[in-house]
Amino acid sequence: PKTLPVAHEPMLMLALTDFVANSAAFTYFTAGALRRNISSNMIPQQFSLQLKTKNIGVFSPQLQEHYPDLPMELHLWARQQPLLSCHTDALHGTLFSSAEAFVVLPNTTRIPVFLLNIDANVTGKPTITRNRLRGTVRLTGSLPALCWAQGLTVPQVKRLETLLKFGLWLFGVPRANSEC
Repeated sequence: PKTLPVAHEPMLMLALTDFVANSAAFTYFTAGALRRNISSNMIPQQFSLQLKTKNIGVFSPQLQEHYPDLPMELHLWARQQPLLSCHTDALHGTLFSSAEAFVVLPNTTRIPVFLLNIDANVTGKPTITRNRLRGTVRLTGSLPALCWAQGLTVPQVKRLETLLKFGLWLFGVPRANSEC
């Protein structure tokens, strides 16, 4: 139990508990808001690693052989409700997510090629800058596990983990930080 300090002057006090944080996580999860599809056209052209079979083929060489230079999509979703805990300096969370990769054929048919489960630990720190409540998010660890690969050699999970961490660092964390 925490006791809130006694205020001797007008102030705004904000207290967040594990129950409130986990209730919000439950609500977002139940509403299906923890889903995101990323297509090749969403990645800026100047970025050297595009979401195409020739680039992802580094992780599974047969991918490029079966589907030469085709666009891909990633479907990301939470497998279960995120678990959150509140501390005096930060909000810590564990995310349980999955990423399914698809090859997009010229007729727009999507062929599933592999599925990864990715569990990640994140830390969010609230800050107050110029009378505005803001925050920063940091990835503190992740653990991908290959669930299946459709008719291909098993993707090199360690390389995929590096790519996913880079993608989270480059796209996911900045997006979360911009919305805080």
